[in-house]
Amino acid sequence: MSSDLIMDFRSLAKLISKIENNRAGFEDDLMSLYKENSETLTIGITGPPGAGKSSLTDRIIKEYRNLGKTVGVVAVDPSSPFSGGAILGDRIRMSDHASDPGVFIRSMGSRGSLGGLAPATIDVLNLMKSVGFDVLIVETVGVGQSEIDVMSIADTVLLVLVPGLGDDIQALKAGIMEIADIFVVNKADKDGKEKLLAEINMIINLNKHRFLWVPPVVETIATENQGIGRLMDSIADRNSWLKESGTDVKKEKIINQFKHKAMDRIGYEIMNLLNSKGIIEDWTQGIIDGRTNPYSAMHELDKNLEIIWKKDNE
Repeated sequence: MSSDLIMDFRSLAKLISKIENNRAGFEDDLMSLYKENSETLTIGITGPPGAGKSSLTDRIIKEYRNLGKTVGVVAVDPSSPFSGGAILGDRIRMSDHASDPGVFIRSMGSRGSLGGLAPATIDVLNLMKSVGFDVLIVETVGVGQSEIDVMSIADTVLLVLVPGLGDDIQALKAGIMEIADIFVVNKADKDGKEKLLAEINMIINLNKHRFLWVPPVVETIATENQGIGRLMDSIADRNSWLKESGTDVKKEKIINQFKHKAMDRIGYEIMNLLNSKGIIEDWTQGIIDGRTNPYSAMHELDKNLEIIWKKDNE
C-alpha cells in the first residue's frame, strides 16, 4: 500500500463523505494525496436492473482476493428523495466482505445523475487509486441507455445482460451497447439465452470495423460461480491489451474525466454568479409572468456572458 490511509477505513470513509458533501477543503486533501497509479485496474459494471450486477461484483471481489489483491468498490445506488443518500447499504449488498481488511466497499447515492454515476465518483476513485488499491470496481445504478458515464472512468466496462429482455435489447443497441468492453450474459441458464447471444454477436459483427478492441461475450451464472473463471481471463486479456496497445484509449479517458470536472466547475461558478446577482430569479419570474421565454433569456445570457481567463500577472 502506498499510504497509511488505506489501512484506516474509518478515516477513508470520512474523507469520502467530505468529498460527497462538497465540504470545504476536500480538494486540498485530494491535491496532497493524489498519486497517479497506472497499476490500478478500474472495472465498471453496468447494465439494466435485475441483471445480477451485485452478485457478479461479489464473485469478482472473491477472485481478486484469492489472488491477494486489495479491492475497493464504489456501488452507486438510487438516491433517497429525502436525504440524497444511497438507499441500498453496502453491507446488505456484499455482506461477505464487510470484515475483510483487504476490501473497502462504499455505497454512494446517484443524486439524480442520469449518467449512472454519482457526481463525486471520479474524485472518490482518484482518492482510492492514490492510496493504493490494486483493483477498483464501480457498479452503477442500472438506469439503462443513459448510463454511459462509466465509459470515461473505467479501464474495462462489463455490460451485464440477462436472457428474457425481449424487445428491450433493441432499445439498448443505440446507446449502452456501445460502451461494453466485455459482454456478460448472466443468468445463462434462463430461457432465451441463445437469442440474446445471437443478437449480441450480430451487433459486434456489424460494428467490428469500428473496434480497436473486439469485446468478448462471456456466459455466467454468478450465483453458482459458473463462468467466472472465463470472465476473469477476459478482464486480464483486456488489461494486457490496454498496456500493450491501448495508450490512446487510456489517454482519451483521462481527457474525458478532466472535461467532465471542468464543465461541472464552470457550470457551478456561472450559476453561483447568476444567483448572486438575482439574474436567475428575474428570468424565471419573467418566464412565469409571460414577459419573456427561456430562449429569449438564453439569448440575453449569450450577450452578457463573457469569460475571461485570469492570468497570474494581471
